Amino acid sequence: MKTVTLGNSHTAVSDVALGIMRMGSLSRKRAAEILTSAKEIGINYIDSADIYGNGTSERAFAAGMKEGVLKREDFFIQSKGGIVLDPAKSSGDVVFGQRYDFSKKHLIDSVDGILERMNLDYLDAFLLHRPDPLMEVDEVAEAFDYLQSSGKVRHFGVSNFNPQQVAMLQGAVDQRLMFNQLQFGLMHTGAIDFGLHTNMIDDASVDHDGGVIEYSMRKHMTIQAWSPYQWGTFNGTFIDNPDFPEINQKMQEIADQHDVSKNAIATAWILRHPAHMQVILGTMNPEHLRESAAGSDVRLTKQEWYDLYLAGKHTLP
Repeated sequence: MKTVTLGNSHTAVSDVALGIMRMGSLSRKRAAEILTSAKEIGINYIDSADIYGNGTSERAFAAGMKEGVLKREDFFIQSKGGIVLDPAKSSGDVVFGQRYDFSKKHLIDSVDGILERMNLDYLDAFLLHRPDPLMEVDEVAEAFDYLQSSGKVRHFGVSNFNPQQVAMLQGAVDQRLMFNQLQFGLMHTGAIDFGLHTNMIDDASVDHDGGVIEYSMRKHMTIQAWSPYQWGTFNGTFIDNPDFPEINQKMQEIADQHDVSKNAIATAWILRHPAHMQVILGTMNPEHLRESAAGSDVRLTKQEWYDLYLAGKHTLP
């Protein structure tokens, strides 16, 4: 498996990460199986959040680590915080927030809870989980300073922030913001569509994200692509979906040429971008994880990349 260098650091990790949002429903044995499989295929990066499964995902991770006799050093472990759950709308793996809270107390309490649930002494990284319009950057700075100086968090980042939000926060904190988690994949391409349609007036020319990919590249922030196989936001996967025959046919053609699965091709399409992104895979099926992560070792040609883009009914001027 190939690696990616995180932010402006010298830390190289797998360019595919395992997201544990759905781990809360797994038994100790099954959690150990997926974590062991991740290690065996070269994935050494774990992504979590304090709200996943209302905390059960992180407890299942701890149980799986113990059951699988895995070491803390086997993984670079990150989690996210800042969302306050809405109990009325949250059940099992499906969770929704009722507000955001980037206060110093909430962020510190969030990390403490994460460490307790995951049975860890420290996090390799802690990310703010979606932007809060009521964010007071001085409080975030105080929280980051405490979390770093206490040894509880080593690196910091954000999730779903636009460039202005990143710049505002970066101007207040001493720690380098190394990551930004963004939804990106073959059927979620708005962050690149507008650039292709510069100086045009069609729908694709609208920049919804402030040039976040270009900004991240200039600032050496690692983009972590979440829900890489989803269309829309929570609409489901486009892979093997009969509503998307063209993209599935093209993925299968290219997959056959590279002797991998369609999932691997969807992964490879993201990794072909020169931003050197990292793909977060959320499957809890070891075989599915292996198939999807195999995209790390596929280097698409530029023509293959564009053929897939066009098969997704995206357009070129």
